[in-house]
Amino acid sequence: MAEKKIKGIKKFFEEFKAFAMRGNVMDMAVGVVVGGAFTAIVNSLVNDIINPAIGLFFNADFSEVGIHIGDVMIGVGSFINAVINFVIVAFVLFTVVKFINSLHKKPEEPAAPAEPTTKVCPYCQSEISIKAVRCPHCTSKLEGFPEAED
Repeated sequence: MAEKKIKGIKKFFEEFKAFAMRGNVMDMAVGVVVGGAFTAIVNSLVNDIINPAIGLFFNADFSEVGIHIGDVMIGVGSFINAVINFVIVAFVLFTVVKFINSLHKKPEEPAAPAEPTTKVCPYCQSEISIKAVRCPHCTSKLEGFPEAED
């Protein structure tokens, strides 16, 4: 009976190991760790650089603002701070993602070659207009055009 339980536990851990070592699970784990580190960078940028810069122009800390109803205070200022921080973080993330996407731009495809406007006269080898019926240099009648009525 105990041997059966041990085999069941071993099978469970083998299945768990197979699940945890699948590519998408490992990719997700790496993404979560990198995301946590990036969150610390963005929070530092917002709290240590952007918010103090905004504080130079006006009071950016609204945490003391509130609505008092009896003994209860509704923290409207804390909500305003959270909204301001969200907007700043969203803007910073937008600019970072835009910058990263600009690094991954595909090169533009070359433009299609322009239609030729000239051709070479088969008789005198002069360059002439593509629409010419006769060569202006040797006056030869060019092939492929009907006879012009005089």
